[in-house]
Amino acid sequence: MDYASTIESPIGKLTILADDEFVCSITFAEKNIDHLTENVLTKKVSQQLNDYFKGNLKHFDFPIKQKGTEFQQEVWQNLLAIAYGETTSYAKFSAHHPLAIRAIAAANGKNDIAIVVPCHRVIGSNGKLVGYAGGLWRKQWLLQHEREVAQKGQTELKFKHIYIEDDIRKSRYQKLFKSC
Repeated sequence: MDYASTIESPIGKLTILADDEFVCSITFAEKNIDHLTENVLTKKVSQQLNDYFKGNLKHFDFPIKQKGTEFQQEVWQNLLAIAYGETTSYAKFSAHHPLAIRAIAAANGKNDIAIVVPCHRVIGSNGKLVGYAGGLWRKQWLLQHEREVAQKGQTELKFKHIYIEDDIRKSRYQKLFKSC
């Protein structure tokens, strides 16, 4: 990678890595980018991610490219077809390759372009949140944010689960009342 930008988001710091033509990574993982500078592309991505978190952007329009096998590329391309504010189960997502559900889940987990390639929109067949490299609390936040912005029927109150970070651990508190 030749260029990098970072943004502070409601769910933590995101690092954007790119070359001259493509975004190669958007990650919550800590990266040493001291030797890298921003370019027009990483600045554009930063702005679009900020707009996404403000609820003003549902579709990203910058070029992406990540390294992976042909199979992984197919999985990541299929992730892009999951509509904003929607979810699908791993079983439905793998219907075109029913015997490859584990390989599809593994490819999903190898996605290096968080949020933009929306691996967070794939959930367990029972409706539970499963597997997200950024942490399930982030996955829950992203899905709730997208549902609220898309105004999809009744949604959970955003503050049903509040995460408080202290020096030792993250604690989760349930709100005293249920959502409508």
